[in-house]
Amino acid sequence: MEKKLSKDKLIEKAESLGIDIKGEPIYQSSSGRHEFASEYEIQRRIMEKESHNRATRLFWLALISALASLVSAIAAWTAILK
Repeated sequence: MEKKLSKDKLIEKAESLGIDIKGEPIYQSSSGRHEFASEYEIQRRIMEKESHNRATRLFWLALISALASLVSAIAAWTAILK
């Protein structure tokens, strides 16, 4: 379990991952958006991005494994038929 990061460290990590740190739109104001999202929201976005990155890496690993299995099966069939 990771230690809780301070707001500055959260913002720094979010920016390094390319995560939007702005707050949600303000619907009844002309100012547009909150300056920053809450610490909870930034942490949630960071965890979601890290989870997405992990899932993407696992997808590519599984795809490469499947392709390697296919090549192996083709090689085995070729060896049997000759």
